[in-house]
Amino acid sequence: MKKLFTTIAALALVVSISSCRETVDKAQDAADSAGDAVENAADAAGDAAGDAMDAAGDAVDNAADAAGDAVDAAGDAVENAAEEVEEVIDNATDDN
Repeated sequence: MKKLFTTIAALALVVSISSCRETVDKAQDAADSAGDAVENAADAAGDAAGDAMDAAGDAVDNAADAAGDAVDAAGDAVENAAEEVEEVIDNATDDN
């Protein structure tokens, strides 16, 4: 009886040690997967931030170009108006 009890206890010990190794291996795999997921998420966030900064820079450049075009158009309009006023004055003085 004593041998049977000792044998059963030894088998239980072997099974529990084997089970613990599997649990440790599974935990390590899960930790590795979690680490990979965090690294991938950080890379994706960095890429998204870089893309957002590029888009913002492009938007600023486009706005600056549009503002420059508007200033040029306003300057052309002022020049045209000044030429028309000058022409009206010349016509008015020529008639007298």
